[in-house]
Amino acid sequence: MPADVVETLRWGHSGLALALEIHPDRPVTLRELSPGQAAAPPRTSQPVVEVLVPGEGRARASQRLSETAVGLRLRYAGADRSSHDGRHQLRVRLRDEASELGAELLLESYDGVPAVRASVRVTNLGTAPVPLLAVTSFAAGFHGGPASDLDVLYADSAWLGESRWTRRPLADHLPDLGLEGHGHGRGAFALTSSGTWSSGRYVPMGGLSERGSGRTWLWQIEHNGPWRWEVGDRLDGVYAALSGPTDLDHQWSHPLAPGESFTTVPVSVAVSADGLTGAAAALTAHRRASRRPHPDRERLPVVFNDYMNTTMGDPTTDKLLPLVDAAAAAGAEVFCVDAGWYDDGGDWWDSVGEWRPSSTRFPGGIEEVLARIAERGMTAGLWLEPEVIGVRSPMAGKLPDEAFLRRGGVRVAEHGRHHLDLRHPAAVAHLDQVVDRLVTELGVGYFKLDYNINPGAGTDVDAPSAGAGLLAHNRAHLAWLESVLDRHPHLVLENCASGAMRMDYAMLSRLQLQSTSDQQDFLRYPPIAAAAPLSVLPEQAANWAYPQPDMTEEEVVFAMCTGILGRLYLSGNLHLMDERRLALVREGVAVHGRLRPVLPRATACWPLGLPGWDDPWLAFGLRDTAHPDNARSTGAASSAAAPTDTAPAHTAPADGSSAGDLYLTVWRRPGAPDSAVLSLPHLRDRDLDATVAYPEAAEGWRLAWDPGAAALTVTADVPPPTARILHLRPR
Repeated sequence: MPADVVETLRWGHSGLALALEIHPDRPVTLRELSPGQAAAPPRTSQPVVEVLVPGEGRARASQRLSETAVGLRLRYAGADRSSHDGRHQLRVRLRDEASELGAELLLESYDGVPAVRASVRVTNLGTAPVPLLAVTSFAAGFHGGPASDLDVLYADSAWLGESRWTRRPLADHLPDLGLEGHGHGRGAFALTSSGTWSSGRYVPMGGLSERGSGRTWLWQIEHNGPWRWEVGDRLDGVYAALSGPTDLDHQWSHPLAPGESFTTVPVSVAVSADGLTGAAAALTAHRRASRRPHPDRERLPVVFNDYMNTTMGDPTTDKLLPLVDAAAAAGAEVFCVDAGWYDDGGDWWDSVGEWRPSSTRFPGGIEEVLARIAERGMTAGLWLEPEVIGVRSPMAGKLPDEAFLRRGGVRVAEHGRHHLDLRHPAAVAHLDQVVDRLVTELGVGYFKLDYNINPGAGTDVDAPSAGAGLLAHNRAHLAWLESVLDRHPHLVLENCASGAMRMDYAMLSRLQLQSTSDQQDFLRYPPIAAAAPLSVLPEQAANWAYPQPDMTEEEVVFAMCTGILGRLYLSGNLHLMDERRLALVREGVAVHGRLRPVLPRATACWPLGLPGWDDPWLAFGLRDTAHPDNARSTGAASSAAAPTDTAPAHTAPADGSSAGDLYLTVWRRPGAPDSAVLSLPHLRDRDLDATVAYPEAAEGWRLAWDPGAAALTVTADVPPPTARILHLRPR
């Protein structure tokens, strides 16, 4: 190719247009990433692959992932396309002659979905070892103007306060520094997560939104371990760089011997011209297209878990039998016995690991409880924290040192637990034996997989760096989960992880549902539940509903509303409730059952904006954009319906543009004014029937729809806390 000729490599399908700009004297850059035929390409000079090596570092001094010396020298070396079963792939080959490194950028996308998954494989094509310090999974210029044109989206996360999404002007983080007069920039707004709680500090997602056009990009890093993303300003615009572990942030380095390759963790980017709601719909479609097949995706059974504000890790036969009966009567389909079922001494935290049922808690054997669960028509579940071995557990002495994460020859310990290293066959064999025994001997069909410690940077055993050892363990963990589901294809695995400290789509593309928090205060849970559909699929978002006998009837409804428009995750002392409160619980489960066919095809919206932690009014909605007529049936389909009674999982239009039925959860918390105005621009100038779907007989809420303003005014005449499920039906 002549030096002055620029080639454009175009790729995509009906839902996505992607173009790469190729020049013989410059690195490959992203020219366009658009939904369908929409235009407005990014057009900045950010290379699509960045590789940091210690011998050369960056071309300009900074601590960014942008403008690495190798990244600036990588040149186009060819591309291959393929397509199979609706999944499109593009492999772009790059080469740096100076370092003798080759890189292959793999792009994948699904028919009709405006999103792309990316990863990079780096290969040493030379004769000398080359140490890697960082490799981006994807890097691109997303905006050809200044940072002041953009908002940045990200989500703080903490135990008991998960998925706290924020939208802020990017200029708050990247002020105008007059880069034109200095020739380059050094700054970036970067978020990182360390250790194995991938969402322990931030959700592994982010986004940028153009304030004028509404064009929005949302990304997720699909890794169950450390990650980094950054956005920064260049002379010609704003870039984003997404990666797994790095040397600077996570003690990760990886020497490549001649002929060896390293592959980054995958990341995905969704794009929409319709703002955050459209980008969230696109990412929702991508998540559904890329999930592992499983019967649970259509059944979505209601789970009762005995832990939250109920047995609190102290289960016994006497406590559980009446709970089992009450849960079944309320409509639950799975009953999960949570922590403590294996403990004889009452202090189980640092004794876990053998996973044998307690004889003191269950004098007649745990089989008595599991049999009652089966007799009541429910699947039996057990809590399990497979990756840890308590320091007092018999398994701590039975397993070899090599089966644990170690630093400097010492087993890593945290909060009274050692952490298994799933690269080692003895660790895998132990976990396989546990799962297979509990499934085959006790008939367990559901596991709540908890994960309550973070072992830190990793292990230096059989690894060039602690971070490299951890990455290999992270990947072995995913392989182990795949093997469990291969052996037990109907087994349902819940991703708990101390509430939601490992809420990422490395895990959730494989596992069936996600506990969204450990928050025990029903007044503090709504902002978590309202934000969850941005972080996780609605049908995977297991929001706790834990009504209690001492709650008022409005408080029972408030607690139930938190769980109904998601994966209903029930708890509470139902067996001690009076009939009026229990009837509200049963009605909530039944309403959830009628809405359940909508969940696998719905997309989310936030008519009061992204929820704030202290917001007095909170709301989120699910739009049944694919099959609005299916959601209009008033037939009372039981929440315990057989799989054949549940509608198949349809995929909604990825941009969420069509106007079908809309279901809203609206909470009014203490201190809130009487009214709130919900903005629903997609229903502008439409006539609506707006009704309360739950609780049907309750009074005290008034709804007023203004089609010209696309505004629903909600007024609660009953004092807070109060909440409702609303149904908006376009005429």
